[in-house]
Amino acid sequence: QVQLVESGGGLVQPGGSLRLSCAASGSTFSFYVRGWYRQAPGKQRELVAIITAGGTTNYADSVKGRFTISRDNAKNTLYLQMNSLKPEDTAVYYCNGRYVSVQNDYWGQGTQVTVSS
Repeated sequence: QVQLVESGGGLVQPGGSLRLSCAASGSTFSFYVRGWYRQAPGKQRELVAIITAGGTTNYADSVKGRFTISRDNAKNTLYLQMNSLKPEDTAVYYCNGRYVSVQNDYWGQGTQVTVSS
């Protein structure tokens, strides 16, 4: 199996920045980390950003122009650069990955992002 570990969350003031990382380890052959999701208290988990196997990126409308997703394929590590953070970005952020030949998703434990003054 693979393990996904998110890091980089924390408390930041509105307008600040954070950089999240998601490292995959274990059985990572033909595995790729591909997306960031978030879940705020009382809300459903939602897609934040995704990067396909081919490198195409897509973002939720709420984060376009502020967040940037990237991946280091050699290290099987996913990143999310978050700028101009808003209080509504407060949530637990999870990374997602899958094997290229199997459509089963794997999730990390999440990292808390709190945007507050």
